[in-house]
Amino acid sequence: MKQIAVLGLGRFGGSLVKEFNELGIDTMAVDKSIDKVNEFASYATHAIQANTLDEPTLKHLGIRNFDLVVVSFGDDIEASILTTLHLKELGVKQVWAKAQNDYHHKVLDKIGADRIIHPERDMAKRVAHYIASEKIIDYIELSKDHSIVEIVASDKLHNQTLLELDVRAKYGCSVVAVQRGEDVIVAPVAEEVLQKGDVLIVIGHNSDLNRFEEKGV
Repeated sequence: MKQIAVLGLGRFGGSLVKEFNELGIDTMAVDKSIDKVNEFASYATHAIQANTLDEPTLKHLGIRNFDLVVVSFGDDIEASILTTLHLKELGVKQVWAKAQNDYHHKVLDKIGADRIIHPERDMAKRVAHYIASEKIIDYIELSKDHSIVEIVASDKLHNQTLLELDVRAKYGCSVVAVQRGEDVIVAPVAEEVLQKGDVLIVIGHNSDLNRFEEKGV
């Protein structure tokens, strides 16, 4: 079981702590505000008031023992950068950091953050794709060029098998799962017969996904 520390309990960090609690993950929640610590104490395994800009404090928290540390400060870019730097120097296995803008992203990348998160930008992309297409119901960016999308099967796909569709050969992307009501069919076989309203979870290059959405579904 992973052990995760969330540093900074604003909207993003606090939401993470709540979600980790739902998933049964041991989480240490840290903030310099005692009010924030008290607010999320019931969701975290440990909730601690501390100044993470202080390297000895991070050592005292046993931060090196955590599998993943998320630096989720809000507008305090300097605190985010310095804390991330301390964590990398202390040898934390994985450091994920929230970025406010492109400049912040570049600095976090330079000092070795393992993953940089843009919650507002990422959510904006998901919402934009949802609004722009009548077929796409969710969108997750994997990299600059690759994504996962959830696409609703139309009349065009009803009673067709995945073998007949041959999505991989025709469009270059892959159907990795099919959701039908409450059931999810992971790694569906080629003989799986699709029904109107099925949700196809498709992975691939963005251009291939766009072609499949426009012509295949």
